[in-house]
Amino acid sequence: MWYQKKNRVAVFSLVVLFFLQYFLYTGCTSQKSEPFVEAASVDSTIIIDLRYATPNNFTGRVLYKIPRCFLRKSVAERLARVQRKLREKGLGLKIWDGYRPLSVQKKMWAIVPDSRYVANPKHGSRHNRGAAVDVTLVDSTGMELHMPTGFDDFSPKAHRDWMGDDSLAIHNRRILEDAMTSEGFIPLSTEWWHFDAPNWKNYPIENSSIRELIRKSERK
Repeated sequence: MWYQKKNRVAVFSLVVLFFLQYFLYTGCTSQKSEPFVEAASVDSTIIIDLRYATPNNFTGRVLYKIPRCFLRKSVAERLARVQRKLREKGLGLKIWDGYRPLSVQKKMWAIVPDSRYVANPKHGSRHNRGAAVDVTLVDSTGMELHMPTGFDDFSPKAHRDWMGDDSLAIHNRRILEDAMTSEGFIPLSTEWWHFDAPNWKNYPIENSSIRELIRKSERK
């Protein structure tokens, strides 16, 4: 009897292990193959202002030829839920950056090789995975709310622990952070505008151009 009981326990353990491995594998596989979608197609009320599609960024160069913002599908849906919550308060999101090809990351690193502010392309950025967004808040008219700094300000004032004498900026920063973290986004400590999807590690680094992503989306 003890032998049969031991065998039943062993078989049960193997079955549990099999299903755990199966779900872990299929979960990771589905995320790796998760498609990119255009953020505007998920929620058209989110304002898109891709700074790297203009010279108005820290490089002073146009890095994106096409000003269209893509994200992984579940990341865009998560962001749309944030937008719905903010709209109830008369506020909204403006996206400054989403998916970023690895080739663009290399150009940025060549200009600012400081991992506090620009991810080393050797390891890749969360943006290169389509799992990070740079955002700010706007009011009901689309005007940006007052924040501690502008976009791509590489100074301590842009850090989340900065508690200077600008109470309005700190208040607005907190509203944005609370709204984003309520849907699982993870804030970056050195940039008040940067948020990562909680499962960003499960997505591979990509180097597809925006034009390539548009073509793929049009074929579906």
